[in-house]
Amino acid sequence: MSKIGIFDSGFGGLTVLSGIRKALPQYDYLYLGDSARAPYGSRSQEIIYEFTKQAVDFLFKKGCEIIVLACNTASSEALRKIQQEYLLTHYPKKRVLGVVIPACEAAVEKGYKKVGIMATTSTIQSGSYEREIKKLNKDIVVVGQSCPLLVPIIESGDISFDLLPIVLKDYIKNFLDVEAIILGCTHYEIIEKKIADSVNNIPVISQSAIVADKFKDYLRRHKEIENKLSRNESIKYYSTDITDKFKRFGEKIVGEKLEVEKVELI
Repeated sequence: MSKIGIFDSGFGGLTVLSGIRKALPQYDYLYLGDSARAPYGSRSQEIIYEFTKQAVDFLFKKGCEIIVLACNTASSEALRKIQQEYLLTHYPKKRVLGVVIPACEAAVEKGYKKVGIMATTSTIQSGSYEREIKKLNKDIVVVGQSCPLLVPIIESGDISFDLLPIVLKDYIKNFLDVEAIILGCTHYEIIEKKIADSVNNIPVISQSAIVADKFKDYLRRHKEIENKLSRNESIKYYSTDITDKFKRFGEKIVGEKLEVEKVELI
């Protein structure tokens, strides 16, 4: 039987994993974080695709039937090519999903007319959020803000970093009249309260619960995949770099002790 794979450039995707496991605890999961090469947000589209392809290949070879890219940068810059080219030639019966579309659907369903996006430089430059929101409602105004310092701060393991309030103040200055802000990077959910405090009463849309609900619905509609999934309530963690910070913050996110195996992606 097969497993569900979750991939992120670091440990931020553990928020998505936790949300999915809470909604669907019966299945078996593999988590892969490419911490040795994080962050992805400032890299070229070519490199992001190559790294994502390596991660997808690793997880499929470990027995996954379906993979969620819990990385907005990978979802924005690599997912379409993975789905339209790589899967067709290498794993035609398997599936890879992203996190961008669920967040966009959630914003549109709420009826917001002007939405802010906080994301990595690469995700903002890809235009993925604006494109997907406009597909659903062309009249919604989208304000994107790249936040290149947030992932390094979060990955450093010090989310109480003294400069964080100053950095956030600079990043949110264009969001004064938006009706909601989408956190377009799973890492940002780790500092969601700090972001919410900095924007006062503007609703903040994070991805863990949203992606979990959409993924649950996807499996309900695709029994040909769901029927192949094993149900032992197990979880295995892999990372390309294991640090005390990864384990310390990871354990806070998932609420349990992490046993992480170090691996190489090629």
